Amino acid sequence: MELKMMMNWLVLLIFGGLVLVFGVLKRLNDWYYEAKLGKLWPKLPPGHMGWPFLGSSLSFIKDYTAGRPRSFLKTLKIRHGKADMYKTHLLGRACVIVYTPEICRQVLTNEEIFIPSLPKNIVILSGRKSLMQVTKAEHRRLRRLTTAPVSSHTALEMYINDIEQTVMNGLEEWASMKSPIELLTEMKKLTFKVIWNIFMGSTSSMGENESSLFYEVAAGFLSLPINFPGFGFHKSFKAREKLMERLQCIIDEKRSMKTRKGENWEAKDTMDLLIDVKDEDGEELDDETIRDLIFGKLFAGHETSAYTAMWAVLFLTDHPHTFQKAKEEQEELIRRRPSTQKGINLSEFKQMKYLSQVIDETLRVGSITSLLYRETTIDVEINGKIIPKGWRVLPWLSELYMNETSFSSPQDFNPSRWDNVRVKPGAFVPFGLGNRLCPGSDLAKLEISIFLHYFLLNYKVERLNPKSKLTYAPFPHPEDKCLARVFKV
Repeated sequence: MELKMMMNWLVLLIFGGLVLVFGVLKRLNDWYYEAKLGKLWPKLPPGHMGWPFLGSSLSFIKDYTAGRPRSFLKTLKIRHGKADMYKTHLLGRACVIVYTPEICRQVLTNEEIFIPSLPKNIVILSGRKSLMQVTKAEHRRLRRLTTAPVSSHTALEMYINDIEQTVMNGLEEWASMKSPIELLTEMKKLTFKVIWNIFMGSTSSMGENESSLFYEVAAGFLSLPINFPGFGFHKSFKAREKLMERLQCIIDEKRSMKTRKGENWEAKDTMDLLIDVKDEDGEELDDETIRDLIFGKLFAGHETSAYTAMWAVLFLTDHPHTFQKAKEEQEELIRRRPSTQKGINLSEFKQMKYLSQVIDETLRVGSITSLLYRETTIDVEINGKIIPKGWRVLPWLSELYMNETSFSSPQDFNPSRWDNVRVKPGAFVPFGLGNRLCPGSDLAKLEISIFLHYFLLNYKVERLNPKSKLTYAPFPHPEDKCLARVFKV
């Protein structure tokens, strides 16, 4: 009897000790920052800093991979009351989450105070000259020099035919397959081929090696930045080196061809245009800048476009009335087309008003980009709360787009909500805002619009697992990668 009582007391002591230890550990990060910030600490937004070293990263990753992206912020609201921002510790950094239009606009447009601050693994893999991380002055210079080669009227016209041919061939191939396809996987292959041809030229053939290297690099965007054999990041880093060698070979070939042809040289793709670009002092872009710019555009131009196109197909398929309205718009464009015209032209693209609304609504409801990264250069006060210097600020777009003040019935997919409506500044920023607004947004919309044009007119999709669980890492998608059959109609 006495032995049993002693065992019970021992179990209680162990349990009590563990509770005490976990309680202390859970408060340790808060105490550390409280001691570090002193009198500033009480002025910070509500929230908690999570576990030592890990912060709240495990909860964040768990919610995203389990298809519950809003749960993380919802938990903060329940525990700390309703507020317009919360402090926490994510991905190795102290940070503040913001999600109202007014604050998001302030953060994204004031680069004197809020500078880009990407996770270390993305910084390394994207390259020193990437538009995502160069200084404000260098970003302004590169943007001025490279916007025309990517999104000017002339450039977009030059790209249409390649996009059309790749899209038509891809859809035809999918419909001819006897077994189901992973729509997301095939969409990535298609958009990568489109963007490779646009940026590199169809003569710079894309082999399986280039695409596989690129996917290995992209996988590192979700890994810990440990550059040591056996770790995923190391494999991604080595893949980047090989891909950069391939890009450099193409640059060398094109520069050599330009020299040989002299005055007969004619730019036929984005890399040609970047090689031709000169600043006000007559200086050309160096090879490292061209390589990093092209890599960034390859990633942004195919990855997010693939997810957006996939979700647009699913939303249209799940909403027959919307599908029919979008299809009728495309049919009307063809009816007005001169008999001598073959394929889409830029004027028709600009007339696709409803399809543009479908894409915007897909970006909003699908929350393709869930959050952005900024960092404070000074202690900054917003709505009576302080965000300390050096802290990361995260505009939480997935929550921003579910704001009922900005969007009535925000959970509903309703492209018509965009009819003659201007949302408040900062409420809808799928391509960023301010100086860092994505320079390739028009090209991305053109690529997706051409795909949806041919899909609406000639094809339908039937999913095999319509209730497949969702995951949000790295972007929202069904866990089965949208296993489906594509039919020509």
